[in-house]
Amino acid sequence: MSINKLAVIALGGNALLRGNQKGTIEEQEQNTFDTLENIVYMIKEGYDIIIGHGNGPQVGNILMRNDAGEQMYNIPQMPLDVCVADSQGGIGYMIERTLRNVLRKHGIEKNIVVVVTSVVVDKNDPAFKDPQKRVGKIYSKEEADKLASEKGWEFKEEVKADGGWRRVVPSPKPISITNEKIIEKLAREGNIVVAVGGGGVPVYIDENNDVRPSEAVIDKDFASSLLGARIGADEFYILTDVPFVYINFKKENEQKLEFLNKADTEKYIAEGHFAQGSMAPKIQACLNFVENGGKKSIITESTKLEDRSYGTKITLEYEN
Repeated sequence: MSINKLAVIALGGNALLRGNQKGTIEEQEQNTFDTLENIVYMIKEGYDIIIGHGNGPQVGNILMRNDAGEQMYNIPQMPLDVCVADSQGGIGYMIERTLRNVLRKHGIEKNIVVVVTSVVVDKNDPAFKDPQKRVGKIYSKEEADKLASEKGWEFKEEVKADGGWRRVVPSPKPISITNEKIIEKLAREGNIVVAVGGGGVPVYIDENNDVRPSEAVIDKDFASSLLGARIGADEFYILTDVPFVYINFKKENEQKLEFLNKADTEKYIAEGHFAQGSMAPKIQACLNFVENGGKKSIITESTKLEDRSYGTKITLEYEN
C-alpha cells in the first residue's frame, strides 16, 4: 500500500472541450492530451492520483442525439442516468487512452483504471422541487410545451439573445460514492483512477434498500470533493479556465485571491462575490473538502498546475 500523498483532480469542462469548438473527437483528444501533460509532474513527485471530470457538453450532445433518434427513427429515448453513464464511459475511455500516450511519452508505466461510478443522492433533496440545471437542446415554446405534456419534463426560458426554451433537471447534493473503498484501494496501490465522471450517475436508495435511478445531474466538483474527503485524500484540485479566483471579477477593483482560509472563504461567499452558476460551487466544494479532513484545495487554470505561483489555495487556516 502506497504512503504517497493522494490527490483528487477534477477536470473542468474546458479541459476537454473549449467553448469555441465544435466538439469533434480530434478537438477533445488534443485538449485532453494538453491538460493531462500538466499532471505528469505530480506523478513524478510520487502522488497517487484520482481524476474526476465534467461532462456538460458531452451529455448535452447525447441528449440531442436521443431527441433526434426518437423524432427521425422512432428510437426510444434513454433516461438521463443512462446518458450520464454513457458519457462517463466515453470520456473515461478517452482520458485513459490519451493518458497512456502521455505517460509513454515521459517513460512512465502506470495502470489506468476507469470506474463508471454511481453517486447516491437523497430523493428528498430540495433540488427535486426546484430544477435549475439546463440540459440538452434549445426548443421553441411550442416544442417545449408538447414535450412537457408528453414526458413531464420541465423547461425554463433561455436568457440568451436567441431565446428559446431548455429542459431543466434537478442537481441534488451527493451524499455517498459507490465503490469508494475500491477506488481508494486502487489509487493507493499506485494505479491512476478515473472516477465520478460528470458528478457520477445519480441514484437513490428506496424503501426496500434497492438502488434506483434518479432523473438528475450532480455537480462534478461536489462529487469529486466528497470522494476525496471520504477516502482521506490529502489535496483536491479543480482545473478550470482561470489561473486564480477573483473578487470583483472583471471590475476596476478586481482582486486576485491567492490564499484563503475558512473564515475569509465563508465571508466572500456570504457577500455574494462568486457567481452561482460558475465559481460559487467550486469554492464551496473546495471548502467542503478541507472542512472534512482534507489538507488543501487548489483552483487553477489547467495549464498552470505545475507552476505553484498560480492557483488559489484554500485551507482551514492560512499556511505559514
